[in-house]
Amino acid sequence: MTNQERPSFFKDFLQLTKFKLSLSVVFSSLIAYVLGAETVDFKTLGLLFLGGYFMVGASNAYNQIIERDLDKKMNRTKHRPLPSGRISKEIAFVIATIFALSGIAMLYTINEKSALFGAISIFLYVSAYTPLKTITPLSIFVGALPGAIPFMLGWVAATNHFGIEAGMLFLIQFIWQFPHFWALAWFLDEDYKKAGFHLLPTGKKDKASLRQIVLYSVMLIIVSIIPVFGHTGALKLTIFGALIIALLGFGVLHFALKLKKDKTNKTAKQLMLASVSYLTLMQLMLLVDKFLLQ
Repeated sequence: MTNQERPSFFKDFLQLTKFKLSLSVVFSSLIAYVLGAETVDFKTLGLLFLGGYFMVGASNAYNQIIERDLDKKMNRTKHRPLPSGRISKEIAFVIATIFALSGIAMLYTINEKSALFGAISIFLYVSAYTPLKTITPLSIFVGALPGAIPFMLGWVAATNHFGIEAGMLFLIQFIWQFPHFWALAWFLDEDYKKAGFHLLPTGKKDKASLRQIVLYSVMLIIVSIIPVFGHTGALKLTIFGALIIALLGFGVLHFALKLKKDKTNKTAKQLMLASVSYLTLMQLMLLVDKFLLQ
């Protein structure tokens, strides 16, 4: 890599904290905050945005510190700042720790419960999910716990209460992660195995893993429309909103079934992209449903 091609420290910093991914995660928190708030407080919204970004960024940075030697073995990660030596593990640790403390402090200014869930998210991601990735495919289930917290966190930030509404948002994003990450694990399986990661349900690309992907795609459709039945407190959904969200879910299921049939990396990528689109559109539909249809 020439000097002209060498990334700047700022670009390395963004890559260390996975800036784009962190923003997409924080988006879930902001949506849930607006869903739960009687009146939107833009100061709180700003604190949630920054606190959430710092929280997710810290988790990503700690993860890359722990996996820096494994990242050297994979094509998709070997050029990251730590395995390439552009950022030292000491500097990365300082950045991660500043992010973690700043994120928790900002969430604490919203309410104590938000800070608690933020801290739990970082702890589970770094101390449980990350080390388990080389041990068992069940790491995906463990990783789905901190991955589902941001959607729930927004509601808690708005209401200072963890109840059926926050639990429902948590469940939706928890289930969503399985078809999403297993699709990713399918088309990156060979690269992941170089580092000793076996992230598919059975640890390999077989019929049993494909059945699990289809099963969780079906479960995603079911859990996402549960609010239409009126048993999720203040989190409500009209029949029209439920129909649209269900149709979005069937889009994910379509690619899951297609992957089960053709077993190609191309279809796995399509499923992954479909799941990303689903999550964004589903969350926006919840907002539309609350403000325009109820």
